[in-house]
Amino acid sequence: MAKRDYYEVLGVSKGASADEIKKGYRRKAKELHPDRNADNPNAEAQFKEANEAYEVLKDADKKAAYDRFGHAAFEGGMGGGGGRPGGGFGGGQGDFGSAFSDVFDDLFGDFMGGQRGGGGGRQRAARGSDLRYNLRVSLEDAFAGMQKTINVPTSVQCDNCSGTGAEGGSEPTTCPTCSGMGKVRAQQGFFTVERTCPTCSGLGQIIKDPCKVCSGAGRVEKDRALSVNIPAGVETGTRIRLAGEGEAGMRGGPSGDLYIFIDVADHKLFERDGTNLFCRVPVSMGTAALGGSIEVPTIDGGRGRVQIPAGSQSGRQMRLRSKGMPALRGGAAGDMFIELAVETPVNLTARQKELLREFEDLSEENNPESSSFFSSVKSFWDSMKG
Repeated sequence: MAKRDYYEVLGVSKGASADEIKKGYRRKAKELHPDRNADNPNAEAQFKEANEAYEVLKDADKKAAYDRFGHAAFEGGMGGGGGRPGGGFGGGQGDFGSAFSDVFDDLFGDFMGGQRGGGGGRQRAARGSDLRYNLRVSLEDAFAGMQKTINVPTSVQCDNCSGTGAEGGSEPTTCPTCSGMGKVRAQQGFFTVERTCPTCSGLGQIIKDPCKVCSGAGRVEKDRALSVNIPAGVETGTRIRLAGEGEAGMRGGPSGDLYIFIDVADHKLFERDGTNLFCRVPVSMGTAALGGSIEVPTIDGGRGRVQIPAGSQSGRQMRLRSKGMPALRGGAAGDMFIELAVETPVNLTARQKELLREFEDLSEENNPESSSFFSSVKSFWDSMKG
């Protein structure tokens, strides 16, 4: 059966660059991978065909010969830039290792754990995991900053074996399964795949006499007391990193980091928006109408005095500059906003009711907002009748 055009096999044009040829081969390699084509009896032959095409087209000399003479460049003993007589590619199957190595990392980097290179040598001692600690603080503490001691359950280096995992100062020995390489090879179909050694977990060494305290892990579970500096101005979601205070690594590996996530609790008086604070203050109907002065709390524990203009309505805001929260990374402090809530009196006495009715009769011209509203309502009803 006649061979297909190599460019057609890889799905690229005849003028394709080396990078385009490599990408075409990568696509075909993924598409025709044996694990994805268990039900396709032709997948292996098609993969070999793609491998043969890539072996030629990735080489500048072979590609030039193929572009000039086609498949005949590698038949009948012509050689064609390194091809062997009688097919030149091992009976048309190609040198799989040579061609596939160019894209192996792209295809199986995640599967291999990113550990290729250097002959597949053993991994370094495993780094400990990062830890997260959720810390709730009050708004007052977020305003002033604080030093707080926290207890963190974590893994720490075993004191009995100094983190080596071996009992009595003994030394780890070379893993007999992988001969210290940290990886083993397995045959899958027509190619070889490397995996992390199951005996030593990729470390290349095993411990024959494990520590009796940590069972060879080199670390033990323990609660640790840590002092944490909470800077002024922290908000919910602020993250503080303590380098090297996370979980200890396996068998002497480096420790991970500890991340402290701040959650600022709600306050019964103040509501926060960034560096600004809002405080809703009820005022009597008389104070709102006549004006006056009220005393309000501030987040630092102090007091502030606010002048209420006569005729103030609910929702009116007044600003106390620089009485809000400090900025976390420097800069001016925020402001505090006082929002008035005019309070309607309740449980009136007979005399109070009498006075209010008298006041109501005299107040027709003193309620511009309600007058405007009901005037608009009357116009609306009139238009509906029309």
